[in-house]
Amino acid sequence: MFHPDLARHPDSCPALVLNADYTPLSYYPLSLWPWQTAVKAVFLDRVTIVENYEREIHSPTRTMPIPSVIALRQYVKPSEHPAFTRFNLFLRDRFACQYCGSGKDLTFDHVVPRRLGGRTTWENVTTACAPCNLKKGGRTPQQAHMPLHRQPWRPTSWQLQDNGRAFPPNYLHTSWIDWLYWDVELEG
Repeated sequence: MFHPDLARHPDSCPALVLNADYTPLSYYPLSLWPWQTAVKAVFLDRVTIVENYEREIHSPTRTMPIPSVIALRQYVKPSEHPAFTRFNLFLRDRFACQYCGSGKDLTFDHVVPRRLGGRTTWENVTTACAPCNLKKGGRTPQQAHMPLHRQPWRPTSWQLQDNGRAFPPNYLHTSWIDWLYWDVELEG
């Protein structure tokens, strides 16, 4: 469960959700829950609090720090292969056109065009920018003299998560850093 607005509004005190093995459920999008969901999960004994914010919530009988990092008590096994979606396709191809390398105006392209019997599968669809897609048209890369940087392939969930680590969000709370492993240079 991910709420995209949480990363954009860090004042809302989202909780980083770790699996029972203390690894993030997801890197991209980062697995975050609203603080209300995290607190409810604590009271239902579904999670362990790992780190807290300095902010607290109050009820008539209790005061509790807001959890900033929580770990599930039961391990959630990720599916081996992710769903074939536009977002997952772009993530597999690292948000870059596989013909020219551009990251702008991205769409997807059938390597073997549908008119030639090409199917909409991981192995036949690739990320392309709109100009390259238009230039290639209904031809194969060979016919269009447009070699692919990388042939399309069916990724595993682990491979997509690994790619996602190259795209850290704009906001990371300091209590999350020890639990995340981004492909970014750490300050010394």
